[in-house]
Amino acid sequence: MTSPSVLIQNLHTFGLPIYAERVVTAESSEQLVDVWQQAKQQQYPLLLLGEGSNMLFLEDFSGWIVLNRIKGIKISESENFWHLHVGAGENWHQLVRYSLEQNLGGLENLALIPGCAGSAPIQNIGAYGVELKDVCEYVDLLNLDTGDIARIAAQDCQFGYRESIFKHQFREGYSIVSVGLKLAKQWKPVLNYGDLRQLDPQTVTPMQVFDAVCAMRSSKLPDPKVTGNAGSFFKNPIVSAEIAAQILQQFPNAPHYPQIDGQEKLAAGWLIDACQLKGYRIGGAAVHQQQALVLINQDHATSHDVVALASYVRKQVAERFNVWLEPEVRFIGKFGERNAIEVLA
Repeated sequence: MTSPSVLIQNLHTFGLPIYAERVVTAESSEQLVDVWQQAKQQQYPLLLLGEGSNMLFLEDFSGWIVLNRIKGIKISESENFWHLHVGAGENWHQLVRYSLEQNLGGLENLALIPGCAGSAPIQNIGAYGVELKDVCEYVDLLNLDTGDIARIAAQDCQFGYRESIFKHQFREGYSIVSVGLKLAKQWKPVLNYGDLRQLDPQTVTPMQVFDAVCAMRSSKLPDPKVTGNAGSFFKNPIVSAEIAAQILQQFPNAPHYPQIDGQEKLAAGWLIDACQLKGYRIGGAAVHQQQALVLINQDHATSHDVVALASYVRKQVAERFNVWLEPEVRFIGKFGERNAIEVLA
């Protein structure tokens, strides 16, 4: 097998100098199945990619990369809801903007999240008090071996915090081809986080929430087109009430969010910042100065630099707070996805 020779630096937002064996663009379910069968016959691993906004390539990929570019947005309505059927290859932020241009509120809190619509259910993306599960109606899933498409209702997607069935049971041999969204005609703003609290729930419009979310994200998060990154590198940890109480005793102002089961969600960015790691650098990788939750490709970083930095950050937070952060970013090795925690251990 020859060394991978196709540079994919522009196909993932960390912008690392990674090579793959081959890159194919698929614009239909049939093309996805065809490429999958070819790769299997030639015994190449295959990786489905949207916009590469939540991935860290650990090394060159000895297989084929398939860019899912199935497009199309259809809008229908029922008595109380607008229903959107969205191709998996649609850009997520452009979808949010398009829905607001059609006077459909409900997605505005999820503005400026990078990636494609088809990736949104995998991570159960979320921001500013809204998660995909709050607006998802169904996910259309393609079986790459048979070509059959099954519609999975939102309640069967096993959505959790940055979790879904698509990370487990349907991780290998399947591809999301479209997503169904359901937006209430009786729009209610979600204004529980950050600067959104300053908006008047009686008069605010979806577009004003959208503008506020874009302003907040732009002020804190680096543009991956300018500075390579994969957004939030770590999940916000959910810890026992006892661990949260210990931290709050020492840091009464630490952000914390009570969960239904009595546990507490902490802010990973705050924990990293409290370890005074903003700007900390290993090789070409650094902790972002404005948002400690983001690790950046500051200066021609290698995969090794990013892994070393992420491992160091985890250990510093664990030593200080007795909390082990879990990566939100997916780690991709030579032949496919690797367990991120094992890589960082």
